[in-house]
Amino acid sequence: MLILFTYLSPKNYDGLVVRSATKVTSDVINAGSNLKIIGRAGTGVDNVDVDAATKRGIIVMNTPSGNTISAAELTCAFLMSLSRHIPQAVMSMKDGKWDRKKFMGAELYGKVLGIVGLGRIGKEVATRMQSFGMKTIGYDPITPPEVSASWGVEQMSLEELWPQCDYITVHTPLMPSTTGLLNDASFAKCKKGVKVVNCARGGIIDEAALLRALESGQCGGAGLDVFVEEPPKDRALVNHPNVISCPHLGASTKEAQARCGRDIALQIVDMAAGKALVGAVNAQVLVSAFSPDSHQWIRLGESMGRVLKACTASKQPYSQVHVTSLGESLKKSSGFLSSAAVVGLLTEGPQKGPNLVNALPLAAETGITVQTDHKDSNEREVCVLEVSVNGSSYTAVGSVQAGVPVLLELNGSVFRQPVPLTGHLLFFKASNSTELLLSVTGVLTAAGVLLQSFSASTASSGEQWYCMGISSLLGDIGAMKSLAKEAAQLTV
Repeated sequence: MLILFTYLSPKNYDGLVVRSATKVTSDVINAGSNLKIIGRAGTGVDNVDVDAATKRGIIVMNTPSGNTISAAELTCAFLMSLSRHIPQAVMSMKDGKWDRKKFMGAELYGKVLGIVGLGRIGKEVATRMQSFGMKTIGYDPITPPEVSASWGVEQMSLEELWPQCDYITVHTPLMPSTTGLLNDASFAKCKKGVKVVNCARGGIIDEAALLRALESGQCGGAGLDVFVEEPPKDRALVNHPNVISCPHLGASTKEAQARCGRDIALQIVDMAAGKALVGAVNAQVLVSAFSPDSHQWIRLGESMGRVLKACTASKQPYSQVHVTSLGESLKKSSGFLSSAAVVGLLTEGPQKGPNLVNALPLAAETGITVQTDHKDSNEREVCVLEVSVNGSSYTAVGSVQAGVPVLLELNGSVFRQPVPLTGHLLFFKASNSTELLLSVTGVLTAAGVLLQSFSASTASSGEQWYCMGISSLLGDIGAMKSLAKEAAQLTV
C-alpha cells in the first residue's frame, strides 16, 4: 500500500495523510482513482469532504486522542488568561506602562465552569480546572451522566447550564446542531459578564452574536483559538480589547504533532494488516469486522448477496433487503453482514463495485431499504438474507463451516450438502426426476465444462433448487431453459 504524506497528486496512491491546512475536496478525492483511505493527523475532519469519500468507498480516519492534552491545556490557559487579563497586561508592560488598577482580575476558585461537549478534551479540561477549585457542570447528548459524574461534572440541559456559568468552554464537533450554539438567545440567558472559550471549531460560537455580547457587556471576555474563516478577514473580534485570540494553536505542540503523526501511521498500518480499525469517522460498520473470524462472515454475506442477485436477475430492482443474524457470536456482526450482502447485490460483473464503506449509502440512493436484526440462538450461527423484488421475496440462508462460507438454503430449498460458496456455481430450479442430472451433465459436457460437485434439495418432490460446482461458466446459460424453470450461474 502506497501512502502519500505530502500533498502532490493522489492519483497513484492508496492512502493520503494530511493535517488541517490541506483541503481534501471532492475533486481531489475523485482524482485519486486508487485511494482507499484518507488519514487526518488530528481530530477534526472538516477539511475533508467525508461525504465524497464515503460515496467512493474510501475510509476517512482521524487521530481522536492525538491532540487531546494540548487542546485541553490551551483551553485552561485561555481560562486563566481571561480571569487575570494576562495578555493585555503583557502588552501594556511592553508599551512602557505600569497600570495595576486597569487589569484587576478575578479568582477562578469557586467559579462555575460550563463545559459543552464532554468527550476526551472536555474531560481533561474538567479535571484540570477542578484543581483550581472550580465547579464543573456540562452538557453532552452522548456521554452518559453517570460517566461524567465519575470525573466530577454534573450534566444538565443547556437551558439549565447557561444561567449558572461564570465561564463557558465548548468542545463539540462542528455540525448543523452545534453551529451557532452560543448565539444571541443563549448569551441573553447567561450571567452578565460571562466569559467564553472556543478551542474547538469556528462557528460553534456565533461570531456576530459574540461581538454584540462583548459590546453590551453581556459577555465579559472571550478566548478564541478558532474562527469561521481562518485567517479571519474581519478583524472586529481579534481587535476587541476583551478578546484573546490565537491562530488555531490547539494542536500546535511538539508532543501533539509527533503523537498525531505517529498515531495516524500506526492506525493505517493496523488497518492494512487487518489488525484493527481505529479512528474511522465514516466506516463504523467496519470496526467489528476486524475480529479473527469476521472475514469469512463478510465473504459469506457478499457471496449470498451475489447468489440472490444472480437468481433474481430478471426481477430487479430490489426494494428491501433484510439481514438477520442468529447465534451469540454474531451479535455484533449484523452491521457488516448487511453491508456485505448489499455489496454482493449491487456489484455488477467483475469491475470494481461498492465496498463495505459505501454499500449502505449507495443502497439508500437507489431506494433500497436495508434492515438488520439479530436473534439469540443456541443452535449454530447462521445468516439469513431476504430480498424483496416487485412484491416477491427471495431468501438465502448461509453459515461458515470449518472456515468456509457455505449456502444452506435457497428460497426454501434446503440442500442435503452445504454448498461451498467458492469457484464457479450453476444454480437451477426444476422438478425432481431421474433424468434431470443426466440431462444437465449432458449440457455441461457439450459445452466442455466439468462437473465438480452437486448439491440437491432434501425435498423428494416438487420444484426445488439445485447447485453444481463447475470448472467454468457456461457460454450460453440459455441451454438450460429446456431443463429448468430458472437457471443462474456466477463466479464467487
